[in-house]
Amino acid sequence: MTRSVFTGKYERFRQLIVQARKDAGLTQVQLARKLGKPQSYVSKYEIGERRLDVIEFVEVAGALGTTPETLLRRLRSRGPVDRV
Repeated sequence: MTRSVFTGKYERFRQLIVQARKDAGLTQVQLARKLGKPQSYVSKYEIGERRLDVIEFVEVAGALGTTPETLLRRLRSRGPVDRV
């Protein structure tokens, strides 16, 4: 089984999360503060050094002002990543 962090789908997932953060007008530091985490937490999942589990994903989506469902729909749509 392939480790999903190294697949094209996971790369797209990471791109969507990064774009959602940028669309929300947040820096990694600002998002980390909203999550009560260090900036390195955000950096590591954005660059693929660590994976988000489902609970973390829900928390990140909420902190970004979106829903997990919205991000997952975008992931499944295979359309452009811009503007989540």
